[in-house]
Amino acid sequence: MRMMMTAAALSLVLSAAASHATAKPPLRDVAEIDNNMLWVALAIEISDKCDEIDARTFKGLTFLNSLRNRAKALGYSNDEIKAYVDSDTEEARIRSIVEAYVKSKGLNPAQSADLCSLGHAEIAASSQIGVLLKAK
Repeated sequence: MRMMMTAAALSLVLSAAASHATAKPPLRDVAEIDNNMLWVALAIEISDKCDEIDARTFKGLTFLNSLRNRAKALGYSNDEIKAYVDSDTEEARIRSIVEAYVKSKGLNPAQSADLCSLGHAEIAASSQIGVLLKAK
């Protein structure tokens, strides 16, 4: 009896450890998803604040769909993806990273002119941000 209880407890511990070992990291920790979400957020910010630049909406939606498909291929459910995308905490974190990126370029993220300069530079460089934007 005691051996059965020990075996059952060991089995429970091992299965819990196995499921814990295969747990997925939060999407914010998956660089190929999170980094690209940063670029999308910055492209949206630029297109919202700069009258000289528009978002390439279809290209952006296609890109976001590819990110969703990649997250699903990595084993994330629709609910996990939606929770990441809709999270106020994640939005605030991404906004602070975007602002730091703009500042790292010597620009002010609160100035439309600076966002326009950045947008034009990103378009010229054909960066991931730039391909999501187009000059008017």
